[in-house]
Amino acid sequence: MKNNSTELFPIIDEQGHTIGKSTRKECHNGSKLLHPVIHLQIFNKRGNLYLQKRAMNKDIQPGKWDTAVGGHVDYGESIEDALFRETREELGITDFSPTFSFSYIFESEIEKEMVYSYRTTYDGLIVPDKDEVETGRFWCINEIEQNIGKQIFTPNFEIEFQRLQSYLKGLL
Repeated sequence: MKNNSTELFPIIDEQGHTIGKSTRKECHNGSKLLHPVIHLQIFNKRGNLYLQKRAMNKDIQPGKWDTAVGGHVDYGESIEDALFRETREELGITDFSPTFSFSYIFESEIEKEMVYSYRTTYDGLIVPDKDEVETGRFWCINEIEQNIGKQIFTPNFEIEFQRLQSYLKGLL
């Protein structure tokens, strides 16, 4: 895995406007500098949700199941460009139509992120990048619900999954 501690991220205010820039290392050292990330929830036509198991060499939440695609927005990059770049890098997917779901602020003990969450329906080939993703598979929603709170998923995924369920119910 490459040393990415010097990658530059935009620092944003709570409305999403860029107000500065900082390195990955500075954003993840407890400084709580608010920076943007993208998430993509991938559903298949049967309504199952694809999750990735984070590689063991990841600096945050290694080995836990997580959102299909999750990644940082680089300084100077648009949210949409980051979404397509991360999806291509992590899962090899280039042909998909994302729909914006919602955004929210997630804060852990080491970082603070503005998460831009998208969703798509996709039944094509998925080829996980082994440096980023240990494995991945589609989960039925009931299976996810039964495993919430059992240390299988990242805390961020569990929070976002609850938001996603509420959001999708609101669309019905």
